[in-house]
Amino acid sequence: MKKFKLRVLEFNSKIESAADSLGNSLVNIFHLLALFAIGGAVVWSAVFAFLEMVTVGTASVEDILLLFIYLELGAMVGIYFKTNHMPVRFLIYVAITALTRMLIEIVSDVNSPHGEILSVVGSIVLLTLAVLVLRFGSHKFGQVNDEDASDDNDQQQK
Repeated sequence: MKKFKLRVLEFNSKIESAADSLGNSLVNIFHLLALFAIGGAVVWSAVFAFLEMVTVGTASVEDILLLFIYLELGAMVGIYFKTNHMPVRFLIYVAITALTRMLIEIVSDVNSPHGEILSVVGSIVLLTLAVLVLRFGSHKFGQVNDEDASDDNDQQQK
């Protein structure tokens, strides 16, 4: 009877191991497909924005800032694809660039209220301070390097 229980426990262990392995593989496949889809959408959007600028014949500062947003998003996807780490600073850079585009639109409108301009400028300053804090923190306390992160991922999978 003890041998039967032991075999059942071994069989359960093998099934759990196979299920964990299959689950991890499916998550990794979804991860890669999602990254390719997001990267493709960024490239597709950037190409069509650029083609629209070419057909118009001019590019405004807002259009150029839009291309910078696409550049930052593409860089962020590339970094995430290579390291499996989300670079938060890139998200903040995208937000700063988007707010700068918004500020240009607000300032170009003659009847825009000053409070709206100040709130956008204050948001840009706040995000800039957030980048400063993140850079200071990563310099002062160090960053997790890829070897440590891969060790952590291996420990989590076990």
